[in-house]
Amino acid sequence: MIQYKTVAKEAQAEQIIDKSRFIAYVKHVESKEEADAFIASIRAMHKTATHNVPAFVIGDQFQLQWASDDGEPQGTSGAPMVQMLVKEGITNVCIVVTRYFGGIKLGTGGLVRAYTSSAKLGLEASGICEMKEMAVMQFKVDYSFLSKIQNLAQGGKFSIEDIVYEADVTLKIVSEIEDGDEVKSMFTNLTSATARLVSETTELTKKALA
Repeated sequence: MIQYKTVAKEAQAEQIIDKSRFIAYVKHVESKEEADAFIASIRAMHKTATHNVPAFVIGDQFQLQWASDDGEPQGTSGAPMVQMLVKEGITNVCIVVTRYFGGIKLGTGGLVRAYTSSAKLGLEASGICEMKEMAVMQFKVDYSFLSKIQNLAQGGKFSIEDIVYEADVTLKIVSEIEDGDEVKSMFTNLTSATARLVSETTELTKKALA
């Protein structure tokens, strides 16, 4: 089950609009405190910028939404970025768009387009992923089965997220929840029922969008 969409990695993007320089900074955040710290770091980096406009959305139901225009005309910069994030279904993200004024006023509509497009460029650079509830299983298997299991993973029914080499090999296996029983059967058949299921849980896992 898809819980929400968020950004895959921290990133930045830049564009020039009518001689003004816009730099978008994007970061995945889990709390207001993380967002505040990120905003403060960008403001410290660009102390001489004309504006550092922040916006963030947090929570799987978009519970926490906040933005500031940071001196731009009210409603022309931060709020449109929040609206764009909610419309796109993207959460747990903080965006700061830094502007160095180039001497040409953009007007109300121009500012909305400039900040929104800059934020979108930042999102494209960071990549969007889904946070999905996935089945997570740990198996202990004999070393002789490792290469066969790695080949089996290429079929796409499961992925190997971690391998621990001890007396036996412990594999952390992640699959879609609905594929969990099939994956267990695959391990049973491949290892002649010698694979031991050590643990079985579910967890939120990032899955990149194609």
